[in-house]
Amino acid sequence: MGETTELHSRLGHADLPAITGVRRELRDLLRHWGGPGAADVAELLTSELVTNALIHTDRGAEVTASVGPSTLRVEVRDCMPGMPQRPTPDTEGGTSGRGLVLVEALADNWGVRGSEVGKVIWFELDGGRV
Repeated sequence: MGETTELHSRLGHADLPAITGVRRELRDLLRHWGGPGAADVAELLTSELVTNALIHTDRGAEVTASVGPSTLRVEVRDCMPGMPQRPTPDTEGGTSGRGLVLVEALADNWGVRGSEVGKVIWFELDGGRV
């Protein structure tokens, strides 16, 4: 598959300001990867998943991004048991309930798996797709 570059970040519980740093690190990682808009989509989806993990769990989260020549994979791990529910977005002007809907709509592949403690929500993007 070629060379893979990685990003790994740990964020504390409710440390929402740290999301800015994760987005910046991801953008730096993807500077020369993918077609027009690919990094924007990756940044949006990563931000949504990390925000969900920090808001809906009582511990922090881990973010791992692996980028190869054609595929980006981002994983967000939290320490809370149970699988996420896909809520219906608030259509009355609210801003909640859109994270997994966006991931489902924009990612080329995505899923959820249980881990020793908690779960991992992941997505993949094809660099030439966007």
